[in-house]
Amino acid sequence: MAESDVVVCRVGMVTAVGLSAAETAASVQSATMRFAQIDCLDRRFEPITVASVPDAGLPVLSPEVANAPGLGARDGRLVRLGARALAECFGTARRLPTRPALILALPEPEREPRLDAADFLGLLAAQTAHAFDAASSTTVTVGRAGGLVAVGRAASLVRSGRSLFVLAGGVDSLVDPSTLSDLDTRGRVKSEGNLDGFIPGEGAAFLLLASRATAAATGLPAMAVVSEVAEGFEKGHLGSKHAYLGEGLAATIQSLVSSAPPPRPFVSVWSSMNGESHWGREWGVALLRSSGAFADPLAMNHPADCFGDTGAAAGAILTGLACLGTSGGPALVYASSDLGPRASLSIRSTGGN
Repeated sequence: MAESDVVVCRVGMVTAVGLSAAETAASVQSATMRFAQIDCLDRRFEPITVASVPDAGLPVLSPEVANAPGLGARDGRLVRLGARALAECFGTARRLPTRPALILALPEPEREPRLDAADFLGLLAAQTAHAFDAASSTTVTVGRAGGLVAVGRAASLVRSGRSLFVLAGGVDSLVDPSTLSDLDTRGRVKSEGNLDGFIPGEGAAFLLLASRATAAATGLPAMAVVSEVAEGFEKGHLGSKHAYLGEGLAATIQSLVSSAPPPRPFVSVWSSMNGESHWGREWGVALLRSSGAFADPLAMNHPADCFGDTGAAAGAILTGLACLGTSGGPALVYASSDLGPRASLSIRSTGGN
């Protein structure tokens, strides 16, 4: 065991199937789904099916946030989702010697309505009574892969010794009228008339990272060890004119296996696949090119089947779920964004498996 290992000390999470990390993990393990039709209609004038977090399970906005100039409905929703997950993640973290910085994955800048990242960090800090240091916090806006990129940057700060503790996470909601309209226009929302689509979802997840030695010194648990993060890019992405060959993810996983080889073959995979057939091809290519890195049988997990596509929150949610299920051996976590970014990391138990 290396004292310099970067470990996950705490996880906080909220999804359509759980108001906590443990509840979400149990729901995913039992294949519990929570989808429902809403009043918003698609192009065929049929109700759209989504996976939303129960409103009653989210905190009420503080007066400071609720009265913030220009606060939109989606911004307020994201603050509430983030605050719920952060409250679980922090736990005893409020007794840390300093407030940790947060590396946060947010929706892509191309999405409407646009979100001002700096303003959002301030709103989230205000909602959580400034439990994290907003001034030293940063954001990532690359879609589903963003949560893994955030974990990678946070782990680098810990690994280099520049920070004792860092928070990493993501928050997003595809369940807002503007996003739903755009997705429906592009034929991406799953329905009886469009089986090659996905269920829009929402959620948030956060992880508190530290070195193994720091966690032990402060009495925090070391839930799992996180590797370096490999990043890549798919030239044939959904917004590109290049041919879609599925090579971006394959190269990303090859890079991860080369730079941070698991102690033994991966026994499970946590994937951002959301039900669209587009994402299956790249996984097939990646599996073939790195077949020696995977055990047989291999447990394949794509929990969007349970709580929908959570957008920029996906990477952090997948990492959190992998941390809660590492006892059986090392796990690969990967996420793929619509416009090309790919990211992967490995999770293993603190015992070395």
